[in-house]
Amino acid sequence: MASTASTLNGLAPRARVEINPWIIAVAVMLGTFMEVLDTTVVNVSLPHIAGSLGATVDEATWVLTSYLVSNGIILPMTGWLSNFFGRKRILLLSVSGFTIASFFCGLAPNLPLLIIFRVIQGATGGGLQPLSQAILMESFPPEKRGKAMAFWALGIVVAPMLGPVLGGWITDSYSWRWVFYINLPVGIAATFMINLFIHDPPYIRRTTGRVDYYGIGLLALGMGALQIVLDKGQEADWFGSRWVVAGTTLAALGLGLFVLRELMTRHPVVDLRILRVRTYATGVFMMTVLGFVLYGSTVLIPIFLQTLLGYPSLQAGLAMLPRGLGSFLFMPAVGILMGKIEPRKLLGAGIITAAASLFWLGSLNLQIGYWNIFWPQLLQGCAMGLLFVPLTTVTNDPIPNEKMGNATSIFNLMRNVGASVGIATVTTMIARHQQVHVNILGAHVSSYDPRAQQALAGAISMFLRQGSPPALAQQQAYAAIYGSVQQQASMLSFLDVFQTLGALFLLMLPLILLMKPPRKRAGGSMAAH
Repeated sequence: MASTASTLNGLAPRARVEINPWIIAVAVMLGTFMEVLDTTVVNVSLPHIAGSLGATVDEATWVLTSYLVSNGIILPMTGWLSNFFGRKRILLLSVSGFTIASFFCGLAPNLPLLIIFRVIQGATGGGLQPLSQAILMESFPPEKRGKAMAFWALGIVVAPMLGPVLGGWITDSYSWRWVFYINLPVGIAATFMINLFIHDPPYIRRTTGRVDYYGIGLLALGMGALQIVLDKGQEADWFGSRWVVAGTTLAALGLGLFVLRELMTRHPVVDLRILRVRTYATGVFMMTVLGFVLYGSTVLIPIFLQTLLGYPSLQAGLAMLPRGLGSFLFMPAVGILMGKIEPRKLLGAGIITAAASLFWLGSLNLQIGYWNIFWPQLLQGCAMGLLFVPLTTVTNDPIPNEKMGNATSIFNLMRNVGASVGIATVTTMIARHQQVHVNILGAHVSSYDPRAQQALAGAISMFLRQGSPPALAQQQAYAAIYGSVQQQASMLSFLDVFQTLGALFLLMLPLILLMKPPRKRAGGSMAAH
């Protein structure tokens, strides 16, 4: 009997070898792509959702905020949830829960119910990114991880680019409800493939230790307050609002106590001790900065196109596609290069390339055309491949397989936190820098400045020719000149922020020296899984 049992136990791993790892990659990426796409596809539909459900646009933004809050709370707990309930079980629950919640979001008859279903959608979707990343890292041998991470990063990077375009087209052509219904076939296919092809590795064992309820509560408090402040702070003028001050204090207190709790307890819900690994800790910090810069610039470009160049929403979304195109074309090449060039060198090249694309965007003016926007975005899309793939591979390489779920949870959490902070920061910087430039430019518009006198006289003459009375023509001329000052000030503020983000990228270069190159191992237990 013992011999038979050992034989059967030995057959289980060999049965899994027969599953092509690329089938596993497709299975986990279906759900992940669906979840990442959903974070941006709803944005352009908010005015339609508000009008359909009898709410204001400000009220409708809770459709986004509620999703981000629940998503941010669950994401760092994914590694613990996998060990407590089993990874395959959590993955199936996440995909099927996200799909069902999407269906009910589409059916929602009013805004409160839609927000409730979005909370469920965010909670079930929170674990998809770290779970898919952990499974891919374990399913491929180290020498093929670069290609696997290129495939994973392709979905993570391209989906946010397609979201606004797809959301705008679906909303204009059909209804905002179909923004949620499109998840159903993808979710069903992902559930079927996960159930068929994904298996828990031998080292994933359901834990029977104590549940860290205090840690879960502090995490929910801190992350929930942080996400709400970052998402709504700009509307309330940040620290000029009492609730923002209270929310920030609550977030700092909750997260501070959470860190202390996790470092002291024997059964942490998020094992922060993994940050003692220097390469991993450096990679997590770089991913946070990367999320800050890339997602911040992703928000800037459509605002720039719509407010200064007059692009409609759908055309602004289409103008963002070169980024996704660059990533789509270049990431497979990066996956191949990972086996031939030291990944840290590729990462350095990606940082320099991304910085160059931002400095390029920081040199534009109001007389540009579509191709002036196309090429720097295409370059930035190529840079994303050089950034995400090597950084993900190098950062997670020293992590043992049994801790991979916890590591990828923290890694993805900090990317999302960096993105939220980046979006909030750049929108605030734009507003503040515009005020500064209006004051500087406005100081030169006076009756003593010959160029200002000439511009004012020309504007008055134009309005007089259009039939305006002299007094009205003078008022219209002053208004036109002030509008021109505001437009130029806004343009200068965008250039300032693009250049600042480019400089932040370059400051990351020395951190590469703190990271160790990936280990050159063959197969072993990882290949067997």
